[in-house]
Amino acid sequence: MTVSLPIAPEANALLNRSPLALLMAMLLDQQVPLERAFSAPADLARRLGHDPDVEELAGYDPDALVAVFSQRPALHRFPKAMAARVQTLCRLLLQHYDGDAERVWADAGTGRELLERVGALPGFGEQKAKIFVALLGKRLGVRPEGWREAAGPYGEDAAHRSIADIVDEDSLGKVRSHKQQMKAAAKAKNKA
Repeated sequence: MTVSLPIAPEANALLNRSPLALLMAMLLDQQVPLERAFSAPADLARRLGHDPDVEELAGYDPDALVAVFSQRPALHRFPKAMAARVQTLCRLLLQHYDGDAERVWADAGTGRELLERVGALPGFGEQKAKIFVALLGKRLGVRPEGWREAAGPYGEDAAHRSIADIVDEDSLGKVRSHKQQMKAAAKAKNKA
């Protein structure tokens, strides 16, 4: 099982070999197209000259990291805020997981524990945590007991709700269509 998004092959390869890159991509997946968010770790790796490293990013000079995130094309629409958030994530990984990003999910005994661990990461609210649990289960085979329940509707097999369901351009279109329908329904509800 692998993450296989409609992005550059080297970006997918990094997401599959680097748990930190995968966490960073999910963290960056807000207010930018998901293709940008999930390609950003590969762009960061090119700028650094190697795969992102927890210790290095945790200890990076904050202003210098903002400069790396801000190089054109910027890694995110809000490079300063996201550089700080990535650095906070790396510091938390050092403090709680000995710098091993994969331990966030590898050591989780149940789906509920996995959801709690992911939800405790900076930038991971309840919905994003559920989506990440679904991504881990559906694409990487991380399936502690109760993972589908922890992921909520994002854990459903035939769903096209989130990044967890994207494997190609067609599934990306279905996820985008679902999101548009949800936004339209929410807008209609607010007008009523």
